[in-house]
Amino acid sequence: MAGEATASYTQRLADTYRLTLPQLLDSTGITLHRHGTLPAAELHLNHNAAQHLAVLARTPLPHLTRALPHLALLGAAHGTGAAAHWKRLETEQQPVRACTLCTRHHSHGATDTAWVHPAPQRLMCPRHHQAAPDPRLTTTIRTWAAPELTAAHHTHQRLLRHSRANTAWTAARAITTRWYDHQQHLTHRWHTRLARLCTANPHLATTSSASPALLARDLVIYPETATLARALAALPNRPHRDTDKALNLIARRLGLPRLASNANDPLRVFLTHTRH
Repeated sequence: MAGEATASYTQRLADTYRLTLPQLLDSTGITLHRHGTLPAAELHLNHNAAQHLAVLARTPLPHLTRALPHLALLGAAHGTGAAAHWKRLETEQQPVRACTLCTRHHSHGATDTAWVHPAPQRLMCPRHHQAAPDPRLTTTIRTWAAPELTAAHHTHQRLLRHSRANTAWTAARAITTRWYDHQQHLTHRWHTRLARLCTANPHLATTSSASPALLARDLVIYPETATLARALAALPNRPHRDTDKALNLIARRLGLPRLASNANDPLRVFLTHTRH
């Protein structure tokens, strides 16, 4: 699966052979160091271990490295033993649950559990209406209660064709996250969307590690983040005297009568000081 964690893929292989992960690696001549579990840690393989895994999987190594972004090819290609080690990940680097129906399809019905390293453009599965925006979620969120999320996914795909897509997305997400955390501009809309998602996903309220507002934050702000990113990507690079005009345009795109004229608002700061 595209973007899958190496540990997730290797665990699925082990499950196929009805082995534990250490047993599978040992049977293929790979020495495992340290201990770890998904999603808090990822499995890193050196070059020889990655080659052993490719042979076991009957998949060319270049194909595996394209699908598994953390399949680190460490160490020399020759003269070193095949080894794997667990590496603890910071929260923002941890993988999240993949769409259960996509996983079941890719595994030919063997399992519905896989973990993928999140990419902004893969925040949700529009086909099966599932998402897992936070690694602390062990169950995906059903998104059918908020159909605007699917529309946001399509908006995001169109954004990716723009030359400034990455910069615009990074800026837009930082801005909407700040608005969300400080309850600015779109608070009522976001509260309503969060309530709908919580009603459709009762498990959000029973995850003890964090509140639903935090666990679902990236999903709740997704439509407005995608809209703002497209607007930022399309703005001409002009001096700050056009800031008020740009703010009015963006307000209309977001379906707001206006954006509060606050000198410290992150969008105003971005438009005034960051554009080149």
